[in-house]
Amino acid sequence: MIANRSVPVDTVLPHIFYRDLAAAIDWLTKTFGFAEHYRYGDPLSGAQMHLGDAWIMVQSTRADRAAPAQLGAYTQSLTIFVEDVESHFQRTKSSGATIIEELNETVYGELQYGALDLDGHLWLFSRHARDLSPEQWGATLAPANSRHRN
Repeated sequence: MIANRSVPVDTVLPHIFYRDLAAAIDWLTKTFGFAEHYRYGDPLSGAQMHLGDAWIMVQSTRADRAAPAQLGAYTQSLTIFVEDVESHFQRTKSSGATIIEELNETVYGELQYGALDLDGHLWLFSRHARDLSPEQWGATLAPANSRHRN
């Protein structure tokens, strides 16, 4: 796998909220290829899933937690790194997901595409295409982060 100094792949565990959690688990499995690790609650209130090394928690919406489809706006985007992003793009597209960014190489060296899930969450799927420092594509590295230059 190519490294890219502009896009690290460190671990974070996002929590994503869905109006119909069971349907979301099924959709994420069939469309994006996530695998369920566990689920909890009676009635179902959450689950942990993964796609390769990317892990997410999915939970039911409630009064203080909404999905983008309820808000009428994106609340975040999630980037998931997959080795064969070309095949993943074809799988997602053929599953009928809304593609909002076609597969392309970004200015910062990623081969990626963007799609919306059934509740309006924005997902980016990516793989490193070229190793670029932030300065090579026009970003300015903060002085405190100079140790990350190599």
